[in-house]
Amino acid sequence: MELLTRWPETSPTPSLNDMKLWPFKVIEGLIDKPMIVVNHKGQEKKYAAEEISSMVLAKMLITVPAYFNYSQRQATKRAAATAGFNVIRIINEPTAVAIAYGLEKKAGWYSNRSVMIFDLGGGALDVSLLSISTSAVFEVKATAGDTHLGGEDFDNRMVNFCVEEFKQKHKVDVSGNSRAIRRLRNACEKAKRRLSFATMTDIEIECLHHATDFFLSFSRAKFEQLNMDFFIKCMDPVDKCLKDAKMDVS
Repeated sequence: MELLTRWPETSPTPSLNDMKLWPFKVIEGLIDKPMIVVNHKGQEKKYAAEEISSMVLAKMLITVPAYFNYSQRQATKRAAATAGFNVIRIINEPTAVAIAYGLEKKAGWYSNRSVMIFDLGGGALDVSLLSISTSAVFEVKATAGDTHLGGEDFDNRMVNFCVEEFKQKHKVDVSGNSRAIRRLRNACEKAKRRLSFATMTDIEIECLHHATDFFLSFSRAKFEQLNMDFFIKCMDPVDKCLKDAKMDVS
C-alpha cells in the first residue's frame, strides 16, 4: 500500500531503488500519482494502487471450520456478500492448511495419503482428518474438536499459579485486581511462547501491586505439569477423529 502515496521524488516511500526490485512496472501518473502498468490480453493498462486492491478484494475465497453445515456456510457467504465481497468459493479450514503447507505436492507421494490437521487455537481445538489423492483432490474424512479448550486455558493455569506464588511471598491476593491480572496474563502469554523454544524463562513485572514487583523463574517442566490434563484432553478429539474415519495409527 506504499503506492497510495505520492511519487518517490515527492514522498519518502517507496524509493526508486525499491521499485527496481518489484516484479511489475510503476510509472508516474497525473499529480505525482504512482500508476501500475498491467498487460492484459495484449493491451497495456494503467491502474492506481487502490484500483488494484479493489480488484483483488472483489473476489475472495473464504475458509470455514470443517464441521460447518450447509446453513452455516451459506450464512457466511451472505455475510461476505453484504460486506460487498464476491465469494468465489468456500473451502474447509483444514483443506486450506494442507494447501498452505503444500501437502499435495510432497515428493514421494505416489498413492493416496491421509493427513491429520491439529489446530489448537486460543479458545478452541479443531482436529480434521483429510484424504489427499495423487491428483491433489482433498476430502475431509472426519472432524472433531473441543470449543472450550485452547491456549487461553494454558494461560489461565499460569496466571493462577503466579497469583498463588505472589500471595505466598507477599501475603497479598491480587486475584481481584483487574489491572494486575491483565498485566500478569500478558506476561504469562509471552512466557508461554518463549517456552516453545526455551526450557526456562523469567516472568517479571514491575509494581504488580502498588510498589511490589513480581519475579518468577518458570520452567517448561512446570508448564507441562500445570497443563498435563489439558494435553491429555487434546487427544480425545484425535481419537474420535480416527474412530469416525475408521482408521488406525500406523
